[in-house]
Amino acid sequence: MLKKYDFTTEDPWRIFRIMSEFVDGFDELSRIGPAVTVFGSARTKPGDKYYNLAEKTAELLSKKGFSIITGAGPGIMEAANKGAKKAKGVSIGLNIQMPVDQKANRFVTKLLDFRYFFCRKVMFVKYAKASVIFPGGYGTMDEFFESITLIQTKRIQRFPVILVGKEYWKGLMGWIKKDMLEEDRIEKKDLGIFHIADTAEDILRIINDFYSK
Repeated sequence: MLKKYDFTTEDPWRIFRIMSEFVDGFDELSRIGPAVTVFGSARTKPGDKYYNLAEKTAELLSKKGFSIITGAGPGIMEAANKGAKKAKGVSIGLNIQMPVDQKANRFVTKLLDFRYFFCRKVMFVKYAKASVIFPGGYGTMDEFFESITLIQTKRIQRFPVILVGKEYWKGLMGWIKKDMLEEDRIEKKDLGIFHIADTAEDILRIINDFYSK
């Protein structure tokens, strides 16, 4: 006997869920004003130098009127939300539903939940005036390269993309310059799409310099 066809189990039905995530995200985030998205490892512990720097950076940016957007999790995300909340700024977390639940950190004051990574990733970029990227793993690398690819291909307006920690990123920078550039995989001007900074003050200066022009 043929199994009864149930169209609600097919991929087209998921379009409604995808639409709802975009609509909810656009509705909530369109009212937050200028924002900076902060990325980095969920494994970074309180007391780590990059945790402290992320907290200080978010606090400084919040005092200058920027909302702070993170992935809502622990580590660098927690530090950034903590700094924003400390400065009485807008502390936003875009949480993702995964097989292993990620609980939003306690410093988030505005929380949005997503089932689909690609919907969430659109929100990270669409309302950001800058992306500040602390040391991290695969997910952090993904966010970095997606941002600079969208800028390189002119799919989004250019905005500051800032890698934090010259020491951490030096290996990647060496590979980009030696292998990618010398083998003509990118153009020299593509190296100017992003910046590298070591202090909260430098991060703010890069953002201010970009928009003052």
